[in-house]
Amino acid sequence: MSSQIPMRVAVVGATGFQGSAVARLLAERHHLVRTLTRRPQGDRPPLPGAEFVAGELGSPGDVRRLFEGVTHAFVTLPLVYDTERVRLYARNIARAADDAGVSRLVFNANTRIPQAPTSVPAFETRRIAEELFRGCGVPLVVVRPPVYLDNLFSPWNGPSLVNEGVLAYPLPAATPTAWISHRDLAQAAYAALTREGLEGRTFDIGGALSLTGPDLAAAFGRGLGRSVRYVPLQPEVFERGLVRLLGPETAAGVAGVYHYLATGSDPLLMAGDDGVSAEVLAVDPVPVEEWVTRQPWQVWANDTEEEPASPQG
Repeated sequence: MSSQIPMRVAVVGATGFQGSAVARLLAERHHLVRTLTRRPQGDRPPLPGAEFVAGELGSPGDVRRLFEGVTHAFVTLPLVYDTERVRLYARNIARAADDAGVSRLVFNANTRIPQAPTSVPAFETRRIAEELFRGCGVPLVVVRPPVYLDNLFSPWNGPSLVNEGVLAYPLPAATPTAWISHRDLAQAAYAALTREGLEGRTFDIGGALSLTGPDLAAAFGRGLGRSVRYVPLQPEVFERGLVRLLGPETAAGVAGVYHYLATGSDPLLMAGDDGVSAEVLAVDPVPVEEWVTRQPWQVWANDTEEEPASPQG
């Protein structure tokens, strides 16, 4: 599959942080992007070159219109954790992609997924979507990221990092995590869309190193040029903050990942894969220190800290 031939890519979720990073990279490399949105024209994010199709994932007709004329698809589902809604969304996407003759569909599960079934909707709804995409007849590649560095460049973490040297996050301090940036997600997605011989593969993408909380704080300290300490935030506290932003249902869905990790039953779920994905996808994730130095942290200096933001947005 040649990446030199312009693709026409349906990017489901391009109005969110993860999907927009992928859409921007595709546009930078001169591919055509179509996306579905319920937002009115004046409330759409700046995605130069993207074509917006008005509609929603729950409507088969809207999704078919999104896929008209596209050659590839990249899918990130919204922060919805109701089984039947996710099943409907995935089924609509799968059918539309198959009808359009899409050459390859890349599904961003938005999280790692435990090998054994769980009672956590954030995992199980994405497992259902994967199964539906895998059975639809369209060549599929799945990427499963761990946790995003970009979650930490926010009004809820930035001020405490810059002003107090405190990095608070709802992961146990000892949990090794291969933190990744949205930009590196986009690089992995691009490779998954274009490289030969990947159909049927699932990649636990992530950063080059698996860092514990103190390791992450040390990396941030080197990037910021100051001492930083890691404070594990209780998932219950984190979830209460999310309720004010997202409502109780979505907050419970997002926080469910962190409640699960707090049990310690799957301590390596968010760890790296020993470089396997990076080698196969031919990507080179940016080191945490380098990512830190690229962010304009001065915007948070002396700001007042607020409640935590959604980590999977």
